[in-house]
Formats: sequence, structure tokens, C-alpha cells
Amino acid sequence: MKKRWKAGLLLFDEVEVLDFAGPFEVFSVTAAEDGGEERPFEVKTISETGEAVTARNGLTVVPDFSIENAPRFDILIIPGGPGARNREVHNDRLIGWIKKEAEHTELLLSVCTGALLLAKAGLLHGKSATTHWASYDRLEQEFPEVNVVRGVKFVDEGNIVTSGGISAGINMSFHIVKRLLGEETARQTAKRMEYDSPFGP
Repeated sequence: MKKRWKAGLLLFDEVEVLDFAGPFEVFSVTAAEDGGEERPFEVKTISETGEAVTARNGLTVVPDFSIENAPRFDILIIPGGPGARNREVHNDRLIGWIKKEAEHTELLLSVCTGALLLAKAGLLHGKSATTHWASYDRLEQEFPEVNVVRGVKFVDEGNIVTSGGISAGINMSFHIVKRLLGEETARQTAKRMEYDSPFGP
């Protein structure tokens, strides 16, 4: 198993803050099993143009890359928020980039209404997926080829994992840490964050 994964977080105007900040925190603070300084995940951010984005409620974030100069990522995380469901789902350039990147990423993850972007790219065709509870009906109606799963924190379809609204992205991220590095590493990460363990006592 490879020791380090490059993780990319897509950003855009009106992105939900915890949608990207939650996974960013989980992957960034995950430490090697021996508790050393080595970090298994290198986390970077991307926006369409590479210029600063204004997240929901006015938070300004400066991404590391644009979609043109971003490196290839092993893990790509697509968050949601008003920007995803109202604008980016109609952004053919960004949808095309997501579809292209999906061809070589090890894991493609979505948080909240980021699932709409994956569905628009045709990546959820014939798959089960979830999203924010307020968008279950929209995902089901606009993309009938997707099996919408309600009332869960995340749905794991192998190389594509979708999660519910906002804080559910944290649960999904712990799930990925567990998948890649084992439950003990995931437990230690949750303890470091003082986050109630999603793995039980």
C-alpha cells in the first residue's frame, strides 16, 4: 500500500464551509500509525480559475491551484453548498474537468450537494448515492439513473463515496482513513480532533 496520497479539494463561490473544511481537517491531521510527524495525506485546494473564492457566509479562501495547473490527485473531494446546486451544476467546464479527473483518481468523494456535480458528470449512473436531505428529491428527479439512499451519513460504492449534508463529510473522511490506514489510525485521528468516534466505544 502506498504511504502517501495526494488529496484535492474543489472550491467555488458559495461552497459550504464545513463541506470542505471538515474533510480538510480529518485528512490533514491524520498521522502515521507510529504517531510520527509523517502525514499520509497531502491536502491541496483547487478552484476553476485558481483565484480566491468566497465561500458561504463570506469566508474568503485562496486555493493552491486552478483546474488548469492542478496536479493529478489520488483522492478528489467535491463539496456542495448553494454554489454547487445553483451554479456549478450548470458549469460545463467544471463538470468536464471532474469527469476527466475521475478517470485516474483512486477515490472520488462528494459531500452534501456535491453529489449533484458527480451525477451531472455521469459518474453516478447505476450507482447508489446520497446527498443533503433537502436535495434527495432533486437528485432523484433530475438523475433517475441514480439510486438515492436516504437517512445515511455516506454511501460507499468502491471508488466513489458520497456523503450527506455538511458534517457528514467528516464521517465519510474517517471512513476513508479507516479504509486506507485501518481503524486504529482513524480512531486516533478522531481522538486528536476530540471528535466523537464514529466507530463506537
